[in-house]
Amino acid sequence: MHLAGRPRPDRREAGGHEGGDPGAAAGSIFDEFMSVALPEWALVHQSIEATEVEDVREAVNVALRGPMAAVAPATRVCLAVGSRGIDRLDEVVAAVVAEIRRAGGEVFVVPAMGSHGGATAEGQLETLASYGVTPDRVGCEIRSSMETVELGLLQPDLPVFVDRIAYEQADAIVPINRIKPHTDFTGSIESGIAKMIAIGLGKQRGADTLHRRGFAAFHELIPMVAQFTIGRLSIPFGLALLENGYARLMRVEAVPGPRILKREPELLRIASQAMGRIPLGAIDTLVLDYIGKDVSGLGMDSNVVGRYYTGFTGEPPAIQRIVVRDLTDATEGNAVGIGLADVVLRRAVDRMDLRKTYVNCITAKTPEGARVALTVNSDREALAVALGCCTRVAPGGAGIVRACDTKHLDRLYVSAGLLPEMLASGADVVEPAHPIHFDSAGMFIDPSP
Repeated sequence: MHLAGRPRPDRREAGGHEGGDPGAAAGSIFDEFMSVALPEWALVHQSIEATEVEDVREAVNVALRGPMAAVAPATRVCLAVGSRGIDRLDEVVAAVVAEIRRAGGEVFVVPAMGSHGGATAEGQLETLASYGVTPDRVGCEIRSSMETVELGLLQPDLPVFVDRIAYEQADAIVPINRIKPHTDFTGSIESGIAKMIAIGLGKQRGADTLHRRGFAAFHELIPMVAQFTIGRLSIPFGLALLENGYARLMRVEAVPGPRILKREPELLRIASQAMGRIPLGAIDTLVLDYIGKDVSGLGMDSNVVGRYYTGFTGEPPAIQRIVVRDLTDATEGNAVGIGLADVVLRRAVDRMDLRKTYVNCITAKTPEGARVALTVNSDREALAVALGCCTRVAPGGAGIVRACDTKHLDRLYVSAGLLPEMLASGADVVEPAHPIHFDSAGMFIDPSP
């Protein structure tokens, strides 16, 4: 049985090897580390918040019953859309489009994603299309441009920008975004509607302007810029989307424009409580099958792994070393966050799109995000090297956890020494403890479902 959430990586057909077999990856430049004894591990399942929206259209219709009164016939409405990895985003946008049309309004979409998509109009259209947000799917035109209008100065050296198309061609702007804890800063308002207004709608120019202040200022800066923008544009409401611990849509709420900054902190607390996490105090090596922008803006969620570019966040689990095995297909080569890893598989490095990754990191002022760690060819090497970089690890007693990614945490491989703590959190064993198996190329062999 393999980890749920994504297709398993390609496997090579070959004879198997068990943990601790020094011949599992013969010829490695890390031969002197390959004799490390590996523990057994078990596949476990943990219960996570599972409340889910079944009928997206009905949920959107209910949420919009009151706010739609602000959309008079012939009102030109711009929907601001842009965050990656949102569950059924195309269905949400299509439902909003239908409701606006029913009210007699005109509607179009603009990408509101700062510098994503390589900071080009075409790239942002392609990024939306990768979410399923296309004219055919959502039922309206998508107008993409990187041009902006300066709304004014919030401070002498802080201009505020907004997408030119949204500013000039719409009577009202409706941002649609997921509310969730941010990976780069902490505050009462983090990732959500306010951030989309302040940064996403500002395109690359606006995003760059705010990021020049640094993430340490974002907890104050985003509410200030969002308030400034809301005071100068018609934003009748924003549509807040919340996801459960399985990264599935669990709530749709329309928030009136004047209440966005008051309501969003309340929704953030709900979203934070619903997140999937790894309920362990300390881990020697965490193996992630995938990182990607569809998983988290940081590739891997700092709220889950307890570390940021500056070091440990202080939140559990305390992880000594992180291994990254691959990039998701949906990240389209954007490997932002690979710099959080200590060991990476070469196939992940080979899939990096340097322009997308570098533009994102430069705009965010975090070149650390694109740094490439020790690079190996196989899973066997990755574990050996990662454990070789750990301290205070007993032979054969390493604390290892393997997850699909930081967004899908219901199924985990957990080494034997960590199993009692995992079970004490309420998890169940799906597959009893067994040796870690590798093929002749040193790649994991997962038991068949």
